[in-house]
Amino acid sequence: MNVEVGLAALVILTGLLALRVPIGIALVAVGAGGIYYLRGFGPAFGMLRSVPFDFTAHWTLSAVPMFVLMSAIASHSGLTADLYASMRLWFGRLPGGLAIATSFAGAGFAAICGSSLATTAAMGRIAVPEMVKAGYDKSLAAGCAAAVGTVGALIPPSILMVLYALFAQVSVGKMLVAGLLPGLLTTLAYALMIGIRCHLNPSLAPKVDMSGVTLRDKAASLRRIWPVGLIATMVVGVIYGGIATATEAGAIGAVATALVAFTQRTLDRKGLMECARETVVITATLLLIGIGATLLAQFLALSGVPRFLSAALQDITTNHVAIILICCLIYLVMGAFLDTIGIMLLTLPILIPIFKQLGVNEIWAGVILVKMLEIGLLTPPLGMNVFVMNRVSADSIKLGTIFKGVSWFLLVEVVIMAILILIPSVILFLPSMMIG
Repeated sequence: MNVEVGLAALVILTGLLALRVPIGIALVAVGAGGIYYLRGFGPAFGMLRSVPFDFTAHWTLSAVPMFVLMSAIASHSGLTADLYASMRLWFGRLPGGLAIATSFAGAGFAAICGSSLATTAAMGRIAVPEMVKAGYDKSLAAGCAAAVGTVGALIPPSILMVLYALFAQVSVGKMLVAGLLPGLLTTLAYALMIGIRCHLNPSLAPKVDMSGVTLRDKAASLRRIWPVGLIATMVVGVIYGGIATATEAGAIGAVATALVAFTQRTLDRKGLMECARETVVITATLLLIGIGATLLAQFLALSGVPRFLSAALQDITTNHVAIILICCLIYLVMGAFLDTIGIMLLTLPILIPIFKQLGVNEIWAGVILVKMLEIGLLTPPLGMNVFVMNRVSADSIKLGTIFKGVSWFLLVEVVIMAILILIPSVILFLPSMMIG
């Protein structure tokens, strides 16, 4: 009977989300309401009183505002323009060179930003107009900027990785480092696909005149962006080496990014205050969703839904690859309608107990799920990266054109996902080498 109550609550939650009730409020209402139905007012009130503190006071979560602040400073300080200018000089001579430069610049920005939407917006403002001006096919230009944003949640810092680690109760440091190789693999695969397409069909990307660019010019372009590489290496390095926690690494990254921005005079005191305000708003929103997801997890545990679904899944298969493919299918469908953080915190209370019971490696599964969440940002009807790219272009590039360009990157994602699922060591190699 309790399982039926739990499943009915999930249906109610889906209905609330369909009515556009904010996901944090919907999660709190269903979670607390379900506990009240099963256990009465006292336990429900006790949960409402204790869960917000227990969740928000968790040391692991202190990494979130640090990463958000680092992202906000990077977004407001204009570091992207210098990154793209340098990558353009280095890769401009290749077939589709400007698009390849966009891929690598996006990966570099993601390493100090950690936000898919911010990376897409930055690349859309800077790289796409230049590609279009050079005669590049609009679907290739816009599709590239939209797709490269997905690397933001894989390459550290990543808020999604931190939240997953908290709910799965795995090492935050190992979870962050686990996304590094998949992120780099994605960037290289994108660049390879662009180069091959443009070599076979030169009309997609006319050659840009780079005859006057010398090696000295290329080297000089690195002077403005070396701090970005240093910050990214420092953040990943201190986590990987066990020198600092994710929170401490995030704080180091935020301070270093601010110092670079002030030194280069791309951020003033007013801009810093705006970054702080943005950090508070985003962090508070994430915490509300997290509190709601925790309440939902408590309610579902009481109802027995995770045990029921785990048993049902075991009746179908116990193969880890098959299990993760089923989860990927679920995320692909949900990703067409909900935002990434909402999907993650909505599903983890159900999936984590299943992973634990069936012995699925939680770090491997986490990276796969985060990757699927990012793919969901590219798929219709609500591919958020595509809509961001459309807004950045002021509707000069139509949604259909962007989705057409993104489709090629989705084909690449199929290959990348196959590699990550069939060769888990791509994800697990770096975490396995970490100290502690």
